Order: sequence, then C-alpha cells, then structure tokens
Amino acid sequence: MRRIVIAMIMALALPMAMATPANAGGLDDLFAKLLVKQVKGSNVKKHLDALQAIATANGGTRAAGTPGYDASRDYVAGKLRKAGYKVTLQPTNFVESWTENSPPTLNLTAPSAKTYAPNEDFFTFQPSPAGDVTAQVQGVDLTLPPTPTPTSTSGCEAADFAGFVAGRIALIQRGTCAFAQKIRNAGVAGASGIIVFNEGQPGRTDAFPLDIGEWRAGVPMVFADFAVGNELAATAGATVRLKVDATLVLGTNDNVIAESRFGDPRNVVMTGAHLDSVPAGPGINDNGSGTAAILEVAEEMALYPVKHKLRFAFWASEEIGLLGSDQYVASLSQAQRDRIKVYLNFDMVASPNYAYKLYDGDDSDAEGSPPGPPGSAQIEQQLQAFYGTRNLPTVGTDFDGRSDYGPFIAVGIPSGGIFTGAEGIKTAEEAALFGGTAGVAYDVCYHQACDTIANINATALDVDADAIADSMARYAFNLSSIPPRTAAAAKRAATTAHAVESVS
Repeated sequence: MRRIVIAMIMALALPMAMATPANAGGLDDLFAKLLVKQVKGSNVKKHLDALQAIATANGGTRAAGTPGYDASRDYVAGKLRKAGYKVTLQPTNFVESWTENSPPTLNLTAPSAKTYAPNEDFFTFQPSPAGDVTAQVQGVDLTLPPTPTPTSTSGCEAADFAGFVAGRIALIQRGTCAFAQKIRNAGVAGASGIIVFNEGQPGRTDAFPLDIGEWRAGVPMVFADFAVGNELAATAGATVRLKVDATLVLGTNDNVIAESRFGDPRNVVMTGAHLDSVPAGPGINDNGSGTAAILEVAEEMALYPVKHKLRFAFWASEEIGLLGSDQYVASLSQAQRDRIKVYLNFDMVASPNYAYKLYDGDDSDAEGSPPGPPGSAQIEQQLQAFYGTRNLPTVGTDFDGRSDYGPFIAVGIPSGGIFTGAEGIKTAEEAALFGGTAGVAYDVCYHQACDTIANINATALDVDADAIADSMARYAFNLSSIPPRTAAAAKRAATTAHAVESVS
C-alpha cells in the first residue's frame, strides 16, 4: 500500500520535476524532506541483520573470495532489482595467491656487466607476475640528485611517460604517490618491466620487500635501493635483464552497480559503500553499515522522478586495496568519468563510540592530504548543513586514501561522505561534542571477529542514514552548487590526489 501511495505522489510530481528548475526551497528541498521521512533506521537494521545472517552461515566472514561475499552480493543485487533498478555485476580481480618460486634477477648487461644481489639490492614487488625481459632502461621524470626532503613525483602522472619508448624497462623513483599508481601508469605506457628505486634521502635509501597488491601492469617488477637506481640512471644506454619467477593466481569478485530508471545520464549522482568484510569477521560496522544505509536509501528513492541519473555502487575487495572501486574507475572512458558530477562515499557510519566526521573537501583542517577536487568543499558543506538542521556538531576527517573515494579523487571527480571512526582514539574534545568515551577507539572491534550486529550504534546509524538521504535527494534534483568540471581542474586534482604513499 505504501508503495502505491508513493507512486501516486511521484506521478503527480513528475511533470513538476521535468518542467521546474530545482532551487533552494524547490523540488530538491521537497524531495529531500520526503526521503528523510521515508528512510528508517529500523529498515537499515534489517539489512544489517541479513548481512550478519549471511556471515554466520558462511564461516563468520563476508571477505573477498568467500561464499559470504557472494551471498552478500546476491542479497544486495536482489533487493535493488526488486526495487526497479537496472543492476549490473561488474567482475573485478583480486590476488587469490602469490608465491615466489626462486629469487629474482636484475643484471646490467650493457654497456658493461654487473649483477645486483637479490633480496639485498632489490626485492620482487609482491604480487609481480612472472616474466623474463632484457631491454634498455628509461628513466621516468627522475629527481637526481634527490632533494633534502621527499618531493619526487616520478611516475605519478601519465604525462610523466611522454616520450617513453614502449618495450623498454621503466626506471621510476619512489615518492609522493602510491607505488601502485606508478606501476599502473608504467603499464599503460607499454613498459616491458618496472624498476622502482628508493628516493635517496636519509632513511629512504634501502630496498625492502613490499606487497602493493598491484599486478595489472602485467610485467615483472622490482623495488631496488637508491644506489641501484642512481647507477642505472647515470649509465647511458643501460640495458638490464629483469626476471621474476612467481606464480600469481587471480580470483574474481563482482561490484554491484545499480542505476535509476529516471534521470539525465549526462549528469550522474553516484554513491558507494564497500560490500566486503575482512576475513577475521562479519564486518557489520565495516562496512555493513554503509552498505545497509545506501541500500535503504536506494529502495526508498526507487520511484522518485529524479532529474539526474542515480548510481549506487557496492564495492568488492576494498579491504585488500580498494580494488573494486579502482578497477571500476579505470574501466571508464574520460567521457564517462565526466558524467559523474559527485561521488559520495559511506564507509563505517555506525561506530559504537562514534563521531560525526565529514571528509574535509576544502582542507580547512589543514591536515594531511590536500583538498578534494573542485566541488568537494560544496559536498562537505551540504552534509554539514543537514547536521546543522538537527543542531548536531560535525568535525572534519582527512582524505587519507583509505576508502573508495580515492580512485574518484584521483581522476578529478568531486567527492565527500561520512565516517564515524575506526581504530583511531576519540579525543576529549570529541567526547564533549558527541558523547561516548574519550581515550577509547571509535570502534574497538575494527577488523576483528567482534564486528557483529552488537557492534553498531543505533543513533549514529539512524542519523547518518538520514544525512545520506538528504544529500542524495538534493543532488538528484539540483547540482547547481557543484562547479563545472574543466580538463585543467581535473588535471590539477589528479596531480595533488593521493599525496600519501602506500608505504611512508
């Protein structure tokens, strides 16, 4: 009966939605207030109960590569299809296993001969594919001699590989962005092998073993000490043999992507939450809470005659390197990326010792990573305005690259969202603002078996679900606060994004 009544309301509102420009106090405000009333914490809790039951029936976990993940995927996809969305399962890969069968080889073969010591001068990047290649080395935007403090951006941008000769071995310097980003760019540029070497400052000279979770360049890759990289860079015409003997086995999980039937596909409002848990537990706060909240919002929005296309994403393999969201963004053409006007990320929105943290889109906190792409500040302000209507305080949280907004920021898509805290410790100032206990983690069960249905704060879950509903409804009808995206702005955002290495 409720759906029939809502359908009647939507049928009456549809001509208005198509004919009336959205503005403050207009359709965006009308539908935001309606959706907030419809979205219920009790319904979000029902989804969490279902995810807990799935984990319980599957060895206590919903991790990537497990039957618990597959059952979670099927549950979410089934609910979305029933609500009327167009649902796509996008296969994504993850490393199921990796074994190094014998030590790697790195030998200078021309213009002179030299053998570098494996597992001393250099180490295989786990999970490098196997490969045996002899080719000339080509340096990529190197900073030599190194600056007194880390500044190298070698390999961080596709533009760094302008003039790179496909088939050569890329010589890349550590610094600024994640190793995985450098590796991917080298693969796209056609490198036949990859040598990343340490940057060269005190404490950043030696090689050591690293698992970067990245294999998609499809070529052998190693991490060398600064002395090796510096020597190869200084040797004109240096040719090396690079060999990795390893067995890499990939598994497949699916992202769940749901799109609204209504809305202009040239203007996409996208939200996402990761669907997988860690192997140790059921992941009901991390991240059943974000999953359940946006699923409830999606169900209640299904009949809305939205002006802009809605896209709900439930990401695979976040816990092992943001793989689902990363591979999704990588699969999009530039035109498809440009159509995504905002991306909202919800990862852990019901921590038991919660704080209402909003991603710091404008870097007003002046901590850690730089601001998000243009438009991110406006997303933060929109969310902040909702909490303000309930006289609830908020604090900023850094775009530190730990969740699925990372790949979107890296390509210049405005991003934002809510986070209630993980293993970090709640401060006395936060306890005064939000209640709870100072000196204790926001979530004492973070990444543990005890992250069960008992590990949820019902108040935070209800409030945050309403905040998600408010912003999704407003952006569904009104994107006027989000500045037009230009190629120059996107490039600047990509240059500054992820200014945190996977290993610091």
